[in-house]
Amino acid sequence: MVNSEYERRIAARFTTFDQDGNGHIDRSDFSGAAKALLAEFGVAARSDKGQALYGGAEALWQGLAGIADRDGDQRITGEEFVTGAVKRLRDKPDRFAEIARPFLHAAIDVADTDGDGAATVADTARALTAFGVPEDLARSAAAALDTDGDGKVGEAEIVPAFARYFTVPE
Repeated sequence: MVNSEYERRIAARFTTFDQDGNGHIDRSDFSGAAKALLAEFGVAARSDKGQALYGGAEALWQGLAGIADRDGDQRITGEEFVTGAVKRLRDKPDRFAEIARPFLHAAIDVADTDGDGAATVADTARALTAFGVPEDLARSAAAALDTDGDGKVGEAEIVPAFARYFTVPE
């Protein structure tokens, strides 16, 4: 049951992970997100970048399941997600950042079309759109992620932003 404003905000984040919209989060949501990003940027799944992205997706799934899958059925319900976030992540957003880091690092690497270690704001928006974020929201979110105004989004910008988004304080 969602009681507080914080819990309502976290419950709204659930759909970000439930990529297929089936009402729960499972491993296929993460592998599906990886597949969509690779397709968007024309990167082969068997390439080093592709394998790193799938490895990062699996690490993110395992970390999130360890936090939220209370009944061990390899699926996270909306209630488990909210409970896991409220009880385990709220006070330790850095833990969530570290769980997400391998996936985010690999996603930036896929979207980094010029190989300089960061994705352009436009390519970051493409990546977000591949993950199912509406295009107009993806553009504004990507621009907001460029905190130093250099036109690029790197790991140092996206990892803490990702953790803040999913562990918003009251």
